[in-house]
Amino acid sequence: MIQIRPVSDLRNKFPEIENVVNGGQPVYLTKNGYGAMVVLSLEQYSKLTGDIEMKLDEADKQAAESDIRLSHNEVFGNVRGRLNE
Repeated sequence: MIQIRPVSDLRNKFPEIENVVNGGQPVYLTKNGYGAMVVLSLEQYSKLTGDIEMKLDEADKQAAESDIRLSHNEVFGNVRGRLNE
C-alpha cells in the first residue's frame, strides 16, 4: 500500500517511516497537502541510480576521446527515434 504522510511525520514518527522504507517501500511526504519529497532506503536509491553513474562515466570517456559534439536536437532526436522503434 502506498504510504503518503505529512512531512511532520518525518520528525514525529521517524521509526515508523524508517520501518516502511527499510521494508523496500517508498514514503511520499506532503507539505500543505502537496507532494514535497519521497523517502527511500539507500538500497532502493542505489537500484534507481546505480547505472546512471556508470553511464555518465562512459559518456565522459567517449567525449574525451572524440571531437564530435551533438546538438540538443540531435541528441533528443536520436533518443526519440530509438524509443519509437
